[in-house]
Amino acid sequence: MKTRDRILERALRLFNQQGEPNVSTLEIANELDISPGNLYYHFRGKEPLVLELFERFQAELAPLLDPPPDARLDAEDYWLFLHLIVERLAHYRFVFQDLSNLAGRLPKLARGIRNLLNAIKRTLASLLARLKAEGQVISDTQALGQLVEQISMTLLFSLDYQHILGQEGEVRVVVYQIMMLVAPHLAPDSRHAAQTLALHYLEE
Repeated sequence: MKTRDRILERALRLFNQQGEPNVSTLEIANELDISPGNLYYHFRGKEPLVLELFERFQAELAPLLDPPPDARLDAEDYWLFLHLIVERLAHYRFVFQDLSNLAGRLPKLARGIRNLLNAIKRTLASLLARLKAEGQVISDTQALGQLVEQISMTLLFSLDYQHILGQEGEVRVVVYQIMMLVAPHLAPDSRHAAQTLALHYLEE
């Protein structure tokens, strides 16, 4: 693995474990057993490190936020979609551990977060509209708009909420929470199936 990639991987691990503000470039260099000058050759400070990690995060998430409009989706596919998104969020969870402060320090990252959040909302709205067209969702457009907001907030902050409570921050818990947010908006048969699946999912 190239030195640049090793630096990114180690920085990501340390940021996730300790929180980005608590990790210095010197600590990253020491962990890799390289000189601070070597790290500085690749990244001139912590800001470029954070921004490149965020770019990687966006690139990994992009395919999930642009599903083919004509794809045939079974009910389970929607929950798998959520699971994959939460997995990516968990892999880069340092971004969301202190999001307002991080975004305040790095305007470029703040713009990226806003663009990413808008993309997530558009994708969620599109998937809910597809479910409504299939007769599985029964709520009106206004209620679904609020649901998109609730899901978005859960996606962004549930892992950190679990961490605050002294819990590990599990992907399956976040997906369960979102499934239970969606369930009241589903037609009776779809609601029962979603609630049953959610309980099995939580118990795994």
